Amino acid sequence: MLLDMNLLQVLAVLFLPAVWGQSSSSRLGVVVEAKNITLPAGSKAVLPCHSPRMVWTQDRLKDRQRVVHWDVVRSTPEYSVERVLDMSPGARQRVYNSFNKDRISVPDSAFNDGNFSLIINNVLTTDKGVYTCNLHHHYCQIHQSIEIQLNVTKSARKERRYWDGEKTVLVVLLGSSVVLPCVNRRPLWREGVQEDRQQVAHWDFQPPGVRPDKADRLVDLYASGERRDYGSRFSKSKMSVEEDAFTLGDFSLSIDDLRPVDKGLYSCHLHHHYCGLAERRIFRLTVGPPLPSAPTTAPRIFQNDEPEQRSGEVESQRVVNVFVPDHRGYFVQHLGYFLATFLLLAFIVVAVIVLTRRRRKRGMEYEPSRFDRVNMESGEEIALDCTEMRTCNPDPLNSGYKNNLLKERDFAKDCNKEFDGKMWK
Repeated sequence: MLLDMNLLQVLAVLFLPAVWGQSSSSRLGVVVEAKNITLPAGSKAVLPCHSPRMVWTQDRLKDRQRVVHWDVVRSTPEYSVERVLDMSPGARQRVYNSFNKDRISVPDSAFNDGNFSLIINNVLTTDKGVYTCNLHHHYCQIHQSIEIQLNVTKSARKERRYWDGEKTVLVVLLGSSVVLPCVNRRPLWREGVQEDRQQVAHWDFQPPGVRPDKADRLVDLYASGERRDYGSRFSKSKMSVEEDAFTLGDFSLSIDDLRPVDKGLYSCHLHHHYCGLAERRIFRLTVGPPLPSAPTTAPRIFQNDEPEQRSGEVESQRVVNVFVPDHRGYFVQHLGYFLATFLLLAFIVVAVIVLTRRRRKRGMEYEPSRFDRVNMESGEEIALDCTEMRTCNPDPLNSGYKNNLLKERDFAKDCNKEFDGKMWK
């Protein structure tokens, strides 16, 4: 049985928002908030219902709350935005450019019939651009804009009107008159009758097992200050709503001394007929068991359980810093990185030294056969200084050698060795 009850609670949580969402399409209004609230019996419940759009200010400057103004955006010769005209219900329309006076206008009955179309007489080429009709209702926080592109032509056959996918485009003949349409037939832009009765807030109560259309009305509140209570709950001060609800926008319902009979659905309805506002906030209130009462007698304190009396000195907090040593593998890993780097540097130094010695040794060596072969191939002859030849071999040419060729070869060999040594020095 307990499992079945838990399953029903889960299904209620899952499907409750969907049921409330379906009821939002009814004539009662749009559901903007839904909550489950569980409180113990005997406590006080506050069901919040706030709406800044319902704040009643009773502003006497109502003619400045509704404003219409026309703007034009020109891309040639330079990009520019210019205010053409604006108008309020209690004021005359204002034309910003003196050249456009008596040439551009809006119907005087615009705020009565919702027709805010801009009339341009004697169209000029400078009138070309994108015109925007801006409708503002500051009290109801509504803003609407309509764009129309105006092009000027000199040929009557090119006059036409079409939709370019974003806005209406009008191609008019130079010198003719044109009406840029901006129509809003909503009653919002018309003068309200008994506006202080246009704002209404009321609370309904639906006990378990009762259909929504059979719910009980608790209270009706009007912006004029009128209030209607239904039943004895408000007369006995069990339920209450703040007197300045329309001034603060707070229509919260307070319920004192909760009882099991207070369990059910509570709905707050906010209606602003003049602004076209209709909202609902639904709360499912569940009353749980009462809170345990506080003990009347103080607990007994035995002599051995009395706490020790502390001196006036405040003991400072002791902070102990614990240093956890690194893992041994972490140290070995870093040691391996260090040794590998050291060996790599040593290898590079040894390689540089060996290469340097080999280069020097190769420069000291001399190959006579290679030198003679290169000279014979190039056909060049080396001229030696006679003084050096005499110093190398002072013997005369017609000495006791049997073969002069051998003598010349030995002589050249000795001189080349000494000459090569001087050059390397």
